[in-house]
Amino acid sequence: AGWVRNLSDGRVETLVEGEKDRLDELIKFCHVGPRGARVRNVEVEWSDYKGEFRGFKITR
Repeated sequence: AGWVRNLSDGRVETLVEGEKDRLDELIKFCHVGPRGARVRNVEVEWSDYKGEFRGFKITR
């Protein structure tokens, strides 16, 4: 659960929470990106689970 958005400088920002193994899978995908994407860097910051999100929102 969480959100993802495209930033004006071409970067993508996301804030997600969930089970650690699922988050690890998401981080691995972020290093590769979708087809046609060029990933230069992935930064990860961990924090305590807060349970503040319901569902997932994509913002453009």
